Amino acid sequence: QVQLVESGGGLVQAGGSLRLSCVASGSTLSINNMGWYHQAPGKQRELVAQIARGGSTNYADSVKGRFTISRDNTKNTVYLQMNSLKPEATAVSYCTADIMRVWSGLSTYWGQGTQVTVSS
Repeated sequence: QVQLVESGGGLVQAGGSLRLSCVASGSTLSINNMGWYHQAPGKQRELVAQIARGGSTNYADSVKGRFTISRDNTKNTVYLQMNSLKPEATAVSYCTADIMRVWSGLSTYWGQGTQVTVSS
């Protein structure tokens, strides 16, 4: 089992910045990819950024150049630095962790979400 707790959401003006954090606990040594999903009101959750344990990253085209995902494996924490925020980025941000075990396959764990609101 893995538990994920996000923090760092809040209200910012357009053009501002926020840094989200997600702390994992439980079977953290089994975590491979970690990522951030955003869910805007009335929309499906979409992957914004992900990072592997070794540090390779992947970003949605809409946030490239503005968002940066990073992780500190010693602290079991993944971060999302969000710069130049736009009002359309208003969403609930969810942290995820993927675990692959040879005997049970892939499991994905989700945090509770943190609200990001960007005002015009």
